[in-house]
Amino acid sequence: MKTAVIVFPGSNCDRDMAVALRRATDRAPVMVWHKDAALPEGLDMVAIPGGFSFGDYLRCGAIAARSPVMRAVTEFAVKGGIVLGVCNGFQVLIEAGLLPGALMRNAGLRFVCRDVHLKVETASSPFTSCYQPGEIIRMPVAHHDGNFIASPELLVRLDAEDRVAFRYAGVEGRAAAAANPNGSAADIAGVLSENRRVLGMMPHPERHAEPAHGGVDGARLFESLAGAMAR
Repeated sequence: MKTAVIVFPGSNCDRDMAVALRRATDRAPVMVWHKDAALPEGLDMVAIPGGFSFGDYLRCGAIAARSPVMRAVTEFAVKGGIVLGVCNGFQVLIEAGLLPGALMRNAGLRFVCRDVHLKVETASSPFTSCYQPGEIIRMPVAHHDGNFIASPELLVRLDAEDRVAFRYAGVEGRAAAAANPNGSAADIAGVLSENRRVLGMMPHPERHAEPAHGGVDGARLFESLAGAMAR
């Protein structure tokens, strides 16, 4: 299983992502610089990590989405390659047109950095097969622009096509609205592409991938990916 992590100026979760992928696949990913015009041969999966690519100028992810490597990532995705974008990576995927909707400034206009609870909405994807639908899990978020915006028609379509991967969830009597850290429409925390092989999500699974992190719920996302790539 061969994976790659895309690195932009301002990426700061690329090493965390690489460690999580190496633990899950027993093979270190290739670190690919944003100016590279091509991806390495024989890749099974590409990850776009969190951070502040290009300082978040213009719109978060807008400049990164126009980097030379993103043309190759788009081609890889169109051909059915597995692509994961986390936090800033989610923003890049939306700006590149690989996922629908938009990610805007948090509803509270504040940077949010804390653990959140998520409801797993589907296990039918390469990213979520090791979870149970309806399961409540915990992962960290750290973002200023994670407010997922979509038209009513798109929200209906995402639900009808089972393309919502995760939603922010209330636990221990708290309402889901109180658990939503950014105001995302329908409490959406992660969405899938039409072919279900591209996932963008604001929470950081790579930061809850081993016991030393204080939680391991993110590890199963990488285990799901390892299983999907092995098939």
